[in-house]
Amino acid sequence: MTTLVFGHKSPDTDSTGSPILWSWYLNEIKGEQAEPVLLGEPNTEAAFLLQRWDLSKPRVIEDVAEGAPVVIVDTNNPAELPASVNSADIRAIIDHHKLVGGLETKGPIDITVRPLACTATIMMDLIGDDAAKMPDAIKAAALTCILSDTLEFRSPTTTAHDRAVAEKLAAELGLDVATYAAEMFAAKSDVSSFSDAELIRMDSKEYEVDGTKFRVSVLETTAPGVVLDRKASLAGSMADVAKEDGVDQVLLFVVDILNEEATLLVPNDLVKSVAEKSFGASVDGDAVVLPGIMSRKKQIIPNLKV
Repeated sequence: MTTLVFGHKSPDTDSTGSPILWSWYLNEIKGEQAEPVLLGEPNTEAAFLLQRWDLSKPRVIEDVAEGAPVVIVDTNNPAELPASVNSADIRAIIDHHKLVGGLETKGPIDITVRPLACTATIMMDLIGDDAAKMPDAIKAAALTCILSDTLEFRSPTTTAHDRAVAEKLAAELGLDVATYAAEMFAAKSDVSSFSDAELIRMDSKEYEVDGTKFRVSVLETTAPGVVLDRKASLAGSMADVAKEDGVDQVLLFVVDILNEEATLLVPNDLVKSVAEKSFGASVDGDAVVLPGIMSRKKQIIPNLKV
C-alpha cells in the first residue's frame, strides 16, 4: 500500500513542502511507495513554492482509511489531523513541536521530534548523504520550508543549524537567501483574494488554556497595513469563525516580518484581558502592537493566560 505523508490542517509551507520532501526520500531512496497529501488548500506562500519550482500540488484529503499507512509531519496534535487518524497505521512522526498526546499507533514506530525551527531541517538530517541525490525542486522545497518557518532567520525559533542547512541549500541552488525570501514573503503577503474567514483560518491552530478554547491565528506579512485596513470586518468575522469552529475565541495576530512585531486585534474584553495578562500589554482601542512577538510556538502559545 502507498504510504500517505501529511502535515497539519490549514497547511502552511512546512506542512506542504515537508510531505513532498519526505515522500521523495521514501520513494527514491528507501524504495517504498509514498504520496504527499494535504489536509486543506495550501496558503499563498506554499502555493508560490509549488508554482516557482514546478512541483505538483498534492491532492487534498478529508480523512484517512482504517489501516492506511501514514507518516505524520510537522505536528503530533490529533486536533490538527484527520478525524480517523488513530484508526490508520501510523508508521512515523517527524516534528518540531511539543508533544501533545492523544495519537495511538498499531505498534512501535519511528518518532523524531527535535528542537529545531523547521521539520524540513530535521528531514535533511535524517536523509543525510542521500541529500546529494535530490533534484533542485526538492532541495528548494526544503529551503523554502526553512526560510518560511524561521521568517528568514528572524524568528526566535531559529537555530544555528537551521540557518546552516538553509544557507547550504541556497548555495547549491545558486540562490541569494535575501532575494529569494523576499519573493516568498511577497507571495505570503498577497491576501487580497481571501475572505475574512479564510484569512482567519489560513494559518491557525486550536489551543485550550484553563478551559477556554482558542483558535490562534497568525498572518505573517511584509505589508501589515493591507490586513489591518480590514480589521473592522475581520473582528466581526472572528465571532462567526469561533462559533462555526466550536471555540470560545479567535486570537488574530498580524506579524510584521520586517519590523519584527505583531499586532493583536482586540474585538472584546476577553481578548483585552488575554493581551494584558499574557503579554503585559496596555490596551487602548481595537488593536495592540506587541514588539518582538514573532512566533506562535515559542512566544504566543506558551504565554497565553485568561
